[in-house]
Order: sequence, then C-alpha cells, then structure tokens
Amino acid sequence: MKKLLIATTALVATAGMASADITISGHAAAGIYSGLSNKDAKAAVVEVAATGTSTEITTATTALTNATNASTTAAALVVTNTANGTLTGVQILDAATKAQAVVDAAAALDAVNGTTAAAATVGTYSADGVYSNAGVDFTMTGATDNGITFSASVNIDAGNEIDAGDFELDGPDGGTAGLGAVSMTGTFGTLTFDNSGIDNLYSDATTHDMSYSTTVGSVALTIGHSVGALAADADYAKATSFSAGTTLSGMAFTLTGSETAAGTSASLAMSYALNDTVTITADTDQVAGAESVQTIGASTTLNGVSVSVESANNSTWDVDLGYTAGGFALTYGVDETDGWTATATAALGGGATFAAGVNDEDSMYAGVSFAF
Repeated sequence: MKKLLIATTALVATAGMASADITISGHAAAGIYSGLSNKDAKAAVVEVAATGTSTEITTATTALTNATNASTTAAALVVTNTANGTLTGVQILDAATKAQAVVDAAAALDAVNGTTAAAATVGTYSADGVYSNAGVDFTMTGATDNGITFSASVNIDAGNEIDAGDFELDGPDGGTAGLGAVSMTGTFGTLTFDNSGIDNLYSDATTHDMSYSTTVGSVALTIGHSVGALAADADYAKATSFSAGTTLSGMAFTLTGSETAAGTSASLAMSYALNDTVTITADTDQVAGAESVQTIGASTTLNGVSVSVESANNSTWDVDLGYTAGGFALTYGVDETDGWTATATAALGGGATFAAGVNDEDSMYAGVSFAF
C-alpha cells in the first residue's frame, strides 16, 4: 500500500490527447487537542446586556442588524427584545466569524443609541480529545494536441481533523471520495470549475463555483463567480469577486473586490521592499455599507528572526514575532484585544512534521503530520 501511495503512473494517451499523468500521494496526522473552537457548531448564543428605553433598544436592534450585514463576514444575527430592556439571544449563524460579529454589535449599540453592551464570551469549545486522520489524493494532468492543458483531482479523507491555523476542531470527515477542481489552461488563460469550492478573492470565503484567470501585459487578473445560491451563506449567493495585481517600480499593487447581496466591497493593497530585509505595506479596505479602514505595516527578517507590525485607523493593531533555525520555527502574535497565539513546528525528516500551538483562550493542540 505504501508503494501505491507514492507511485506516479504515466498513461499512454488516446487519440486527440498528447499525454496524461496521474500522481497519487497520501497524508496523515495524529495528536491531541483541548478547548478548540467547534467549527461544526452552527450557532453560538451570547448574552448582551443593554440599558435604555424600549424605543432605544428597538433602534439599536435595527442598527445592529445593519452593521452586521455590512461587515466583512456578513454574519446574520437574530435579536429578541425582552420586557425588561435586555437584549438576549443574540444568535450568530456564522460560527466561523462570531467573534467579529459581536464586536460590531457592541460598537453599533454604543455609537447609535448611547446604550452600553456588556462584554460577552462567545463561541463553543471542545473538550480534551485525540485526532487522527489519513487521506489519499489523486491528481490527474494532461494536454491536448492543440496545446490546452487540463487537470482534475479526487481525494479520499477519513478520521477526525483540526485546523491548526484557526485553532478549530473540524470534526469527523465523511470518508468518501470528493471531486476537486477541474481546470483548463491555454493561451486564453485558465478556467476552473469547482462547485462551492473556490475562494471569494476578497473575503476568502469558499463560495465560488468557477473562476477565470489571465495576464494582460504586466497585470494578473482573476475573476470568480458563484453560479447558484448557498443555503448556508445567502449573502454570497451569486457573488462575483475579482483580483488584479501588478508591480511598478518595485512596488506591488493588488486590487480585490466582491459584489454580494450586501453590496460592493473593495480593497487596494501596496507592498514595497525597502531592502533585502525590510518591507513596507499599506492598504485601504471598504466593506459594503461601512467606513473604509486604512492599515499600514512593516516587516523585517534578519538572521532567522522576523518581526511584523500592523496598525489601522479603527484602533486595531497586530504584532507578530517569529524565529526559524533549520527545520524548527517559533511564532508569537498578539493584537489590541490582548488575544495571543504561540506555535512551534519542527521538521522530523522523511515527510513528518511536529506542530503545537496554544492561545489566550486556553486552546491547544500538539501532534505530528505525515506526507507520503
């Protein structure tokens, strides 16, 4: 079985096809976790206490909904007013972005009505557990006689998975075969199809069904589109997003945007390398229906030590530190909320990697991953 996983098979093409290849690879992971965010949770209920009259609370509720719809995550909230003037049952349907939605809700209450919102603990978290998973990936590539290359992928995954980058418990995989993207590339560019499997180029939400990318002069262009509605995220139904990037006089510019049910959002980012070790970044980002946010940052790397800082005009900031030596790496990041994460990775050789992480919410994981 192990020989099968690392084999590459060349197939003799049929008429009209120049060549084709099938590459088979495998992966596995195992470890322990505690207090990870439950990605599978469809809703998280928090209590938001507010002072004010019934009319003020009603107005605040409207402002709360509008602010949420205008957020980058477009999380949906359902708010119920009680007779004693307390907002309860703030139900966040998009569990992956619940934290940002609560911040937006509190800001709307304070700014619009002068009411106050109590700090709330959001999210549901896992108990202690063990994760283990394995999978096989089939990548098929070929080319026609007229020079069009094409590719497709199929994967089979089984077991319990975690998302180390987001400290999330993904939960059990179905253990069934899944079809990945099917793409065609030629002088016309690259056309990709993947039902609800392509990232929105502005928000990174995986909602698009198809995309097209090409290069016009020095500008790289990509357009993504969602053909059908998505029951789990109606704001991205029939969404379209785009990305355009180019480099001029050593400065890299990237423009991204998205048109959804909530409106049009756009971001312009710039990056400039001052020298071999220092890079300056800046961007302006306007979410549909909200004020634009400007961010400036700088990063440097020297002798394996990296430092990255960012600050925005909405009083948010991030500081990230890193250290690498050989196959070992340490990272630490903190933001304006005093939320922090610390991770460590080490290459063990032979395709094996150890990884561990902990954050301010007492979430942790530690385990080993393998590539075959």
